[in-house]
Amino acid sequence: MNNNIALKLNWKRTFIIGFAFFGILLLWQVYDSWCPTFLTELFKNSFNITESEQVQYLVGIIMALDNLAALILLPIFGNLSDKTKSPIGKRMPYIIVGTLVCAIAFPFVPVFFYYNNVAGVISMMAIVVIFMMMYRNPAVALMPDMTPKPLRSKANGIINIMGYIGGAFATVVGIFFVLSDYLGTNGVDTWQYHNIWAIEVPFLLASVLMVISCLVLFLTIKENKIEKEMAKEMKIGEELSDLTEKVEDDKPLSRGNKIMLILILVAEFFWFMADNGISTFMTNYTIYYFEASSSSTMINTIIGGVGSVIGFAIGGIIASKIGRKWTVVSGLSLTLLSYLIWAILSGVLLGFQPGSGTFPIYLYIIWFVKGFGMSLVHVNSYPMVVELCNSKKIGKFTGYYYASSMAAQTVTPILLGSILLIPSFDFGVLPFYALACVIISLIVFLFIKNVKTVKTTFKKGLEAIGDED
Repeated sequence: MNNNIALKLNWKRTFIIGFAFFGILLLWQVYDSWCPTFLTELFKNSFNITESEQVQYLVGIIMALDNLAALILLPIFGNLSDKTKSPIGKRMPYIIVGTLVCAIAFPFVPVFFYYNNVAGVISMMAIVVIFMMMYRNPAVALMPDMTPKPLRSKANGIINIMGYIGGAFATVVGIFFVLSDYLGTNGVDTWQYHNIWAIEVPFLLASVLMVISCLVLFLTIKENKIEKEMAKEMKIGEELSDLTEKVEDDKPLSRGNKIMLILILVAEFFWFMADNGISTFMTNYTIYYFEASSSSTMINTIIGGVGSVIGFAIGGIIASKIGRKWTVVSGLSLTLLSYLIWAILSGVLLGFQPGSGTFPIYLYIIWFVKGFGMSLVHVNSYPMVVELCNSKKIGKFTGYYYASSMAAQTVTPILLGSILLIPSFDFGVLPFYALACVIISLIVFLFIKNVKTVKTTFKKGLEAIGDED
């Protein structure tokens, strides 16, 4: 093997694999945008409380309990799918079952909310999260299963673009089906005020599109066949790894690679502490802190998504020039800068007072920069983790990666919700919380050492498209 062997990325197949991530982020966007507010309203009604900040710790606990289950299940499903053998492949059985159960349960979340049933909402949320974890790990593992190591950042960029298209679709739906109008928090008397379809349609659409994306994946990706066809290229990819210490088949990780894995997972934990802490409470921040329309949050998410898509498109290219480590460092630095500016401007306020009914325009710019920065992080960090294993353990190491993110998503809603209980604090603490988490994440990531910049020859132009089978 040598570094002059040209590898090719099958763009068509990578885009099709991306339909799995399309379904994941579509559901997740609807889940994160609506469920925390559903819980807030239910707890306020149950305890006869008027101040939304007083129930955020309960919202955080419920959001965290779902993630705690996922934290346990992700490595289990990853390991199981590595060892599964079936006529339709090792990942597809989990993808199909997980998708179908999620698609059935998800539309019942707003139905139970409409009828003010706390237990029903929480139960449906738990079922969705558990079976999404059955689906998520194997679906994400499909990409490295079929992509040589040096090409995984570029492939991951395509996968994430597809995912963000799913998230963007859900966000656009949220602009037309406005949650704050349904709740009547804006004092606006519209057809959406307490009309069940205003909250049911986004969940139904998410379920239908998840099933369609799963069908596209199942009908076009033949796992067992592709595995045989890719065997030679996957072996070449192992030889062209970014690691200074090679990964040996069926042997424990070397000390250097083990330290690298731990550092990536710790850094990942803290950047998800920031990112998920913000996303969990952003709709509530808009509705209850500024008393603005929840559609502002949706527009903000779309703008952040545009920045992310740009980052996903060029993140792999940047990594091929400066290496994955320094691309991630650059992304974290941009994210840190965006949170710092948010923290400064939220102190100055610039006329956007709490309760003003106006969403701050400067947040649109901040979200674009943050979206671009975090996309550089996501597009390269996952390939760095699966770089540390051979093809027999991709599901297991994917489980490590998502277990770290889920651990953060278990801790951060409870921690941030508890901070909001402090009398002198309100939703204005969000940027300072996120800033602290990203600073820690960046410091940890800088300690990663055993990576190198590998100059690999890739096919270009029409030659790079590869076989379309």
